[in-house]
Amino acid sequence: MTGVVEVVITAADPSWLADFTRRLVDDRLAACGQQVAAIRSIYRWDGEVHDDPEARVALHTRASLVDRIVERANAEHPYDVPCVLALPVAAGNPAYLEWVLQETEPAA
Repeated sequence: MTGVVEVVITAADPSWLADFTRRLVDDRLAACGQQVAAIRSIYRWDGEVHDDPEARVALHTRASLVDRIVERANAEHPYDVPCVLALPVAAGNPAYLEWVLQETEPAA
């Protein structure tokens, strides 16, 4: 294990998601965020199937910071139940992984 994860977050408003990502990077909770401004989400909510445009960001961060990112998303995200998924990074460019660790705050 590398100690690095990719955290996926989606939102209806690409501008809101970019601002949220910037706040996480400013606060050293993520080293970077790579946003895709247009995705299509098909999901069931309140008993109905929805088909909506969304944006998606992939954050690169420490595994130990995921809980803090989830807390921030739950507090700041416009959705009642925001999508926040942490995917383990099994391997990668050692220099990039080291950069992610250097640019993020160690867990308190």
